[in-house]
Amino acid sequence: MEDWRSVHQTNLDGVCLGRKYAIRAMRQAGAGSIVNISSRAGLVGIPGAAAYASSKAAVRNHTKTVALYCAKQGLNARCNSIHPAAILTPMREPMLGSDAGRQERMAALVRDTPLRRFGMPEEVGAVALMLAGDDATYITGSEFNIDGGLLAGPAVTPTVVEGSGG
Repeated sequence: MEDWRSVHQTNLDGVCLGRKYAIRAMRQAGAGSIVNISSRAGLVGIPGAAAYASSKAAVRNHTKTVALYCAKQGLNARCNSIHPAAILTPMREPMLGSDAGRQERMAALVRDTPLRRFGMPEEVGAVALMLAGDDATYITGSEFNIDGGLLAGPAVTPTVVEGSGG
């Protein structure tokens, strides 16, 4: 329970406090945008990571709730979430290593991703900037998957054998 609470505290309290102070600032400014970072784990189950997955699912739902709250209040404020999957950040470095097997480990980790590569932090940042900017003023309560196509379907297409009815 201690680990469960710690993960939820880390992943949800910051989002909650950020929303609280962002809405206060947006009321004064007359407009604004909140961009929450969730995860692919907030959309699908992750074996062995129940606390993380449920906390990121909560970020997803909180984002939608805040978007509706702002709209109901008549605020010119938007709230959206980004759901990255395999992004090549420093957090991944220990599992990738720097030895001769690094490329093989990287390939194995993205084998199920249709684009078969890691995403880059700059790609997540580009979507966040778009959502925060004036070109996205009609986008609220939405979620954006940055996952190399992972949630679109499998990377491997099953072969159809002629005459099998498929």
